[in-house]
Amino acid sequence: VRDIAFRSTCEHHLLPFTGVAHLAYAPGERIVGLGKLARVVETLSSRPQLQERLGEQIADTIERGLEPRGVLVVLDARHGCVTSRGTRQAESTTVTVASRGTLADPATRAGVLALVGGAAGTTASGSGAS
Repeated sequence: VRDIAFRSTCEHHLLPFTGVAHLAYAPGERIVGLGKLARVVETLSSRPQLQERLGEQIADTIERGLEPRGVLVVLDARHGCVTSRGTRQAESTTVTVASRGTLADPATRAGVLALVGGAAGTTASGSGAS
């Protein structure tokens, strides 16, 4: 599922950050309605949060709930702490990736990232921020 809108509050600066989540999972025995994936993002982003932790929590929740073969979560967000203070970079966004299982394999993950797009600056490890 691409472009799940979310909003949260940075726990460090108490300023908002907003963005989109792209989620992928390689099903195991269980599957879920696509709206349930958006609900996971909405629920976990509703509390003060760090973007990196939010992606990890989304991946963990999907992994625990569905026991898929793999999970990939890409978050692309604009942070109030960057746009409103300090360097005031109004157009910059932060991209983070959390992956589990088969989707943590660099080659497999690259293929899925190509499908969701917007993650060109991500790292090759299990999770990262750029």
